[in-house]
Amino acid sequence: MTAAALVAAPEPDRDCPLCPRLHDFIADWRQREPSWFNAPVPTFLPPEGDDAVELLIVGLAPGLRGANRTGRPFTGDYAGDLLYSTLIAHGFARGEFKARPDDGLQLVGTAITNAVRCVPPENKPVGAEITTCRSFLVPTIARFPKLRAVLALGSIAHQSTVRALGQRVAAYPFRHSGRLEAGAVTLFSSYHCSRYNTNTGVLTEAMFVKVFSEIAEFLRN
Repeated sequence: MTAAALVAAPEPDRDCPLCPRLHDFIADWRQREPSWFNAPVPTFLPPEGDDAVELLIVGLAPGLRGANRTGRPFTGDYAGDLLYSTLIAHGFARGEFKARPDDGLQLVGTAITNAVRCVPPENKPVGAEITTCRSFLVPTIARFPKLRAVLALGSIAHQSTVRALGQRVAAYPFRHSGRLEAGAVTLFSSYHCSRYNTNTGVLTEAMFVKVFSEIAEFLRN
């Protein structure tokens, strides 16, 4: 697949070469852990497909031993435990989350993606990688005709989402429990549900649940 075709699609090719550092990092882990997914992690969709999606959740990037290993966003690390339990409690997912892509859990009216689709070294994508991968975030947002709300987890995902929506970051500053009208959708923001944030008290479970309660109320109206 050519570079031009790659950036026109909402999902990267398995061997996407657009970010050489990330490509090489994944190639190394394919040698070290051949049973892992080790590729750009695709957007997790509800079984009804694109037309059912009203809420899109945007994380930062796959975790090395989380989504990079399992191939499903927020699956295999602590962040997924908190995210999926909260989704189930608010009716945005059904089933039981067992941290495996074959656990049968289904999303309800919701899709989950990342601002950067490939795992970055030390969980830290650089600016050029965030910018490059936005070429997939833009068509991902556009693929959902009934999209009403986007939840960005963390400041980097928030800023990239603001830019993907064609807005200025200065006009849409990140804050936890933020809510902003951004064109045709409403952008909600939360601190990322990482173990570091919860262990340090930056984000409590109650704070995270409150964000989803606000989104659920918004989508009911």
